[in-house]
Amino acid sequence: MNIIKKNKILIADDILENLQLLVSIFQKENYEILIAKNGRDAFNIAINENPDLILLDVNMPFKNGFEVCEELQAIPSTKQIPIIFLTALSETANEEKGLSLGAVDFIRKPFSPEIVLARVKNHLELKTYRDNLEELVKAKMQEKDEVQRMTIDALAILAEYRDNETGGHIQRTKNYVKALAEYLQKQDKFKSYLTDDVIEMLYNSAPLHDIGKVAIKDNVLLKPGKLTDDEMGEMKMHAYYGYKALDDAEQHSKCESFLTIAKEMAFTHHERYDGEGYPTGIAGEDIPLSGRLMAVADVYDALISKRVYKTPIAHSKSVEIIISEKGKAFDPDIVDAFIVLQEDFRLIALANTDFKSEQDALNA
Repeated sequence: MNIIKKNKILIADDILENLQLLVSIFQKENYEILIAKNGRDAFNIAINENPDLILLDVNMPFKNGFEVCEELQAIPSTKQIPIIFLTALSETANEEKGLSLGAVDFIRKPFSPEIVLARVKNHLELKTYRDNLEELVKAKMQEKDEVQRMTIDALAILAEYRDNETGGHIQRTKNYVKALAEYLQKQDKFKSYLTDDVIEMLYNSAPLHDIGKVAIKDNVLLKPGKLTDDEMGEMKMHAYYGYKALDDAEQHSKCESFLTIAKEMAFTHHERYDGEGYPTGIAGEDIPLSGRLMAVADVYDALISKRVYKTPIAHSKSVEIIISEKGKAFDPDIVDAFIVLQEDFRLIALANTDFKSEQDALNA
């Protein structure tokens, strides 16, 4: 059985007769009534009870109504509570002050019960509509984010299937990247850039780092043996193809999005810190952080994974290889983070292994 929630109204007035009159008006309307006889109590009750609406006298002991309104407006949890001033003050300046502080209405005493009741009902309906709209927008945004994540994963899985790899690679690499980013977020050098939102975009973008492989010919992409120089040149083009596809998609969207990071990552995750990588040979911190993060994540995963041309390499040996490339293939700061997080990497990999041989390598 659905229980209809009663609207909760706080009435704050230091005159007993006014309180009694207002209570008698609202008792017939099935409202829950809270009472305060001074500004200090009104403020405390509003903080603790979070009423749906406040009827607030201006001239009260301890705190006047303007002070109470201003203080409640400064607190996120009470900022959205509609406040209606009830006052004997008649100057327009007082009404302007109350509305400027965030009140939604201003009713002068002596007041008509019918007018008070009608205005309260109107503002409660507006609040209910606003609250429901906020929840609807939040739900739609969550739905949009989930569809976006599912679309990204679906596209990434298509790329991995063409490369004889599996979805485990996608899950592992995006979690490696997130672990590294969250660790670096605590350091002064990175914390201004690595906000929670950016880390979330890195996590969501990571599955697209190899999307350019869909444009590589099968005889190159699926070749089990060593590639010729020409074939290797073609394979290296996947970084550019991925960047171009994501850049085109971003241009068509006509707005900044997670694709900015996704295309950076696709284009630069094979660059090396010493400048010996591809496709452009940029070096050091000229390589976007997204690419430098994915470089470590991608190589570690390639080492511990089974491929048609190799067996998995033990976790301990893979860690040694990553460390040996500090300052050469990889950003030293990111390698330092990897050293601290190496057990986290192993556990992430174990949770998303595709083959028994990979589990054995990770436990070796």
